Amino acid sequence: MSITISTVNVNGVRAAVKHRSEANRGLLAWLADAAVDVVLLQEVRADEDQAREALAPALDDGWHLAMSASVVKGHAGVGVLSRLPIGQARIGFGSNEFDRTGRYLEVDVDGAAEPLTVASLYLPKGAAATSEPKDVAKFDEKVRFLDEFGQYLRKLARRRRQVVVGGDWNIAHAEADIKNWKGNRKSPGFLPHERAWVGELLDEGWSDVARDLAPDEEGPYTWWSWRGKAFDNDSGWRIDYQLANRSLARRAVKATVDRAAAYDLRWSDHAPMTVVYD
Repeated sequence: MSITISTVNVNGVRAAVKHRSEANRGLLAWLADAAVDVVLLQEVRADEDQAREALAPALDDGWHLAMSASVVKGHAGVGVLSRLPIGQARIGFGSNEFDRTGRYLEVDVDGAAEPLTVASLYLPKGAAATSEPKDVAKFDEKVRFLDEFGQYLRKLARRRRQVVVGGDWNIAHAEADIKNWKGNRKSPGFLPHERAWVGELLDEGWSDVARDLAPDEEGPYTWWSWRGKAFDNDSGWRIDYQLANRSLARRAVKATVDRAAAYDLRWSDHAPMTVVYD
């Protein structure tokens, strides 16, 4: 039984569902048209009641929702929308520091052909390695997150269930993942230790399924700055992806990015990234 999983940073679910024009009807229209079974959401920026209100038409249409909101109002937040019933949901990864910050949610999907766990991740952006106190704090926070979460992922990869962790990883692993990689070698998201961290996960049982399906392709990018002509010039970053454990990765047959046809048709600064597992 095939299952199609998409991940998207919605940049605020209440903003993403807005009907901007007849041509841009927002997240809800995309959900209605997309042939997907599970959608992993990041940067929901709402509590569960607010998210359910924003997504009410989709929930009325049969979607199921699990949420992990941040204790910081209007910040972060992750969710899982599923056409299939959602079984057990687990918030966080056992971290005293990060489990209440709306950055990781893991659910078991009932009704899949084989036992399946899906997880939505919003990894901290971090900061460049400067001497500015704010940068130091953000840099160190991301290092702590990577250390704790990396240990958890190493254990998760060995589970007998099929597992996929999708989301906004805020790390571009390879030069092919950034249009302007030379100019971003000192930027957060492309720092050597961050890229090495992703590489270690790939060496330890996880598969970047989209890259594995298109190893020689530039991008395709999933995030573009709102500023300047980044979107028009396709000067983006591939920071939204799905890492699957071995038993699920072998089922991946197709990966796509649903890039908007024009700047004014976007409802987020990220585009949905979708994988078909057959």
